[in-house]
Amino acid sequence: MASARRSPIWRRGCGGNDTHGDAGGTCERSSGTAARTEHTMSGEQRELTLRFLAEPTDVNYGGKVHGGVVMKWIDQAGYAAAVGWSGRYSVTVAVGGIRFVSPIRISDLVTVRTQLVHTGTTSMHFAVDVMARDPGVNAEEAGRSRLCTHCVIVFVALDGVEGQPTPVPSWVPASEEDKRLAEYAMKVMELSKGIEQTVERYRGAARQAG
Repeated sequence: MASARRSPIWRRGCGGNDTHGDAGGTCERSSGTAARTEHTMSGEQRELTLRFLAEPTDVNYGGKVHGGVVMKWIDQAGYAAAVGWSGRYSVTVAVGGIRFVSPIRISDLVTVRTQLVHTGTTSMHFAVDVMARDPGVNAEEAGRSRLCTHCVIVFVALDGVEGQPTPVPSWVPASEEDKRLAEYAMKVMELSKGIEQTVERYRGAARQAG
């Protein structure tokens, strides 16, 4: 989905051929700008963070980042996290519960944080938070990040031969917070599925009426 300008250079811990136990690495933009895209993972590669500056090409005439651009960032971060967890090429299959809470402005320092909250046989659910702050000159003010967008994104890992869904390493919630996040992710996706089924029923009724 990314243009050549923003495409990161994947290193150890980022690529689809890395093993599940890799400690992680960094990703830098291929452009010559001073902004950096950083990507870190835990030892089990459950969490990933991208960090960069919102650029002039990301915003509209009002100086705010397009919603579609934010969704692209979410997809990029989710893909990197899914590949890091599964060690396989992965594809987006669903996005649920997306909320645009606060606008992102040009030159804001953007942080996209993903956290694995549920695994199925071949699927991975990630909770994603997009945060932003004005780098500013005041250290105290610069440290105040605001939540801009939140969602749950689901990826499925595919094998490299026939492109069929393939099993991923399982994750079992250990702490109460992990269990809460896993339950939340499932509720979000159930709600999204319910909306999809309702829309399909209306479409079916419209086709019959036509």
